[in-house]
Amino acid sequence: MFKKLLTPRSMCLSAVIAALYAALTLLLAPISYGPIQLRLSEALTLLPMVLPQAVPGLFVGCLIANLYTGMLTDIIFGSLATLLAAIGTYVFRKKPILAAACPVVSNGVIVGLVLALSFNLPVLLTMAEVAVGEIGAVAIGMIILSGMKRAKIDLTRLG
Repeated sequence: MFKKLLTPRSMCLSAVIAALYAALTLLLAPISYGPIQLRLSEALTLLPMVLPQAVPGLFVGCLIANLYTGMLTDIIFGSLATLLAAIGTYVFRKKPILAAACPVVSNGVIVGLVLALSFNLPVLLTMAEVAVGEIGAVAIGMIILSGMKRAKIDLTRLG
């Protein structure tokens, strides 16, 4: 798989996904940042189920979006949470429920912990709030992927 990610076509697809993630996050900044957030760009974390090129694209897009927070901990750990989620989604791509759980758990725990420690908030409550927002984003992603499947739109042909 790693070799496939280094082709010019794959790198371009990863770059487009990164740009989409960052643009969507920044466009919806008021709801994308903070302890209570609904980062709709996280709906894209389901793309590794059909496009392995989404894994590096999601990481880079999240890194770019998190640069705007100015918080080094969020830039590092928030981006790594999305990378971990994307890898998990790819690993469990044949089991959609497990794949969809990866971004919820990864971001809920890691981003929730970072926000709780950064803003002196209750840890478990902040993790739960981030996870609930993530569930919303992932549900939207599942609806979109299901609709594309029903419409016979094959994203795998992009890779």
